[in-house]
Amino acid sequence: MHLDTITKLLDIPNYRAVEVTGREYEEIFVVTLEREKDIPPVCSGCGMVHGRSVHSRGTMLIEDMRMSGKRVFLLVPKRKVQCSEDGTIRVEELPWLCGRFTARFAEQVYRLTSITTNQEAGWFLGLDDETVYRIDKRKLEELALEKLDPVPAPKHMSVDEVAWQKWHKYVTNVVDVAQRKVIWNHQGRGKVNLDKFFRSLGKANCAKIKAVASDGARGYLSSIKLLNNMRKMLSSCWTIFTSRST
Repeated sequence: MHLDTITKLLDIPNYRAVEVTGREYEEIFVVTLEREKDIPPVCSGCGMVHGRSVHSRGTMLIEDMRMSGKRVFLLVPKRKVQCSEDGTIRVEELPWLCGRFTARFAEQVYRLTSITTNQEAGWFLGLDDETVYRIDKRKLEELALEKLDPVPAPKHMSVDEVAWQKWHKYVTNVVDVAQRKVIWNHQGRGKVNLDKFFRSLGKANCAKIKAVASDGARGYLSSIKLLNNMRKMLSSCWTIFTSRST
């Protein structure tokens, strides 16, 4: 099969197939990918773009959907970056991945476990029970968050991170200042997490927010500024309070 055809079938933004290894009688083949454009990496910790802090480069072997009955593995170039917020070395964030699998492969695992047992799903896909369990659990957690009742939009809110375990395990908390209570939280921190909160509100509810209090974390500030720009497009004014302005 021509490499351009494989690239189109994989349909992964900014990546193309440059080599395929494997033989006709083997049950698997490996597709080597490379980036079409060397765009700046996004830190998986804070969600910020770190254009000049690439620490190292390597590759990861990722399993994708089967093709012509054979298991497909992608050899993906991946970069590590030094987070400008806490100095930690982190792997770049790629939204189309789910651990060591593509997001669409994880979706297939979830669909299979919905109609059969983890053991049988693993047998069909060539995975062990523990791997199937971890993928299924992650998908169920994502779906549970999507099905929660919409969070009422606060007029005045604050956002901050809280460490709940060792080894840089954080939770992002959003507080309704008027109610003096946490109205939303999510594991992780930085721009990626706060963006999830704003997306869960929707544009109409985001327009109701009058002020946001935050510390000087650049990930949160970047997310708030993005929301501010959206509000300006809607001809609505608001105020952003940060510790830097006090």
